[in-house]
Amino acid sequence: MSGLDPLSAGVALEDVDEIEADEELAPKPLRADVWRRFRQNKLALVGLGFIVLLILVAVFAPWIAPYGPAERSPGAFREPPSLEHWFGTDTIGLDVFSRVVYGARISLRVGIIATLMTVVIGLVLGAVAGFYGGKTDGLIMRVTDVFLAIPYIVLAVAIATLFGKSVNSVILVLGLTGWLGLCRIVRASFLSLNRLEYVEAARSLGFRNSRIIFRHMLPNALQPVIVYATIEVGTIILAEAALSFLGVGPVPPTPAWGLMVSEAKSTL
Repeated sequence: MSGLDPLSAGVALEDVDEIEADEELAPKPLRADVWRRFRQNKLALVGLGFIVLLILVAVFAPWIAPYGPAERSPGAFREPPSLEHWFGTDTIGLDVFSRVVYGARISLRVGIIATLMTVVIGLVLGAVAGFYGGKTDGLIMRVTDVFLAIPYIVLAVAIATLFGKSVNSVILVLGLTGWLGLCRIVRASFLSLNRLEYVEAARSLGFRNSRIIFRHMLPNALQPVIVYATIEVGTIILAEAALSFLGVGPVPPTPAWGLMVSEAKSTL
């Protein structure tokens, strides 16, 4: 006689059936096609190459830069480019080339963290809006419209006033304003996926909504998300430089690219 509990056996068989149903319903060609489509997008590849270059510069900054970001050269004020100072020096004797190299770390930090915030917010809100539709979709789209109506520079000034001028303030601003386009992209993808047969089949089998979203729909909506995120890193880095140039980003002596341009504009 076997001591197997019939109830446990039934639950186990049900789990196996759900796993098999997941495998049958998931459109594997679409999931496997993400990287191929990504490679066909030249703009996304350029963005990926820029990110890789930025990572290498940031990681090897101590070996690339001849000086520290706050290391002064006595008597070398506003020096022109030379073999000793490739990009010259600023008004207080700091090596400009070294600060540009170390500035890659700040730009990379802002770009990656703010992009992650953008992807999480845009992906969640877009998926919820596209899957549920109706009033939920309408509410999320109205929130999106409100954020679109607020210039991110105004929000940056408000956050800098509340929390002070810092790299974290810039990350918060760009993360809270960069998800709008991605939200609409994900929403459109989910609206189209909602009508496909495998999603209807998953519903008819009684799968939970969360399971349908994350196991069946989300993997097939990732291709535009990956492309968007790759391009967004570069866009956010440019936005960080603009905010730093306007004086609502990091404060001296932080080697932020926009701040360095702002400090040097008087010598142009």
